Amino acid sequence: SSGINAEYGHRLAERIIVEEFKKQGLLINGTVDQMLDAHIGAIFMPHGLGHFIGLDVHDVGGYVNAPPRIQEPGIKYLRTTRTLEEGMVITVEPGVYFGDALLDGAYTNPDQAKFMNKELIEPYRGTGGVRIEDVVAVTEDGSELLSHDLPRTVEEIEAFMAR
Repeated sequence: SSGINAEYGHRLAERIIVEEFKKQGLLINGTVDQMLDAHIGAIFMPHGLGHFIGLDVHDVGGYVNAPPRIQEPGIKYLRTTRTLEEGMVITVEPGVYFGDALLDGAYTNPDQAKFMNKELIEPYRGTGGVRIEDVVAVTEDGSELLSHDLPRTVEEIEAFMAR
């Protein structure tokens, strides 16, 4: 909604991913805050949460009159740090990936390895990942989901692809 900073949304998405991975046992030996401080979220969501939509798919203007780009893993790829305003159109696209380079780096980094349950993570290696992309119009007190009619479930996607 209007007044929400894009950085807040990105950090919230990382927190939700880390919380769920901790519940599922993929992440261990610490608190969610300790894991976030070690940039564990960026291992699994190595991209920014979203970008503006406008005249171009990745519309420009993300850093016009905005705080500077944040130079931390994952969030450094966020295409804006602006505070959202009514009328803006932006994607919201959290994703979870199991990329070789990022997993290997985490396993060899003692600040990150201590949180990683390799036994439960490794079966996902090589599967790639998933990203769900929504497009929303920012309103004064919330947002309007513009991509609500797109297929979401495996069955819906397969039926769409079979056309």
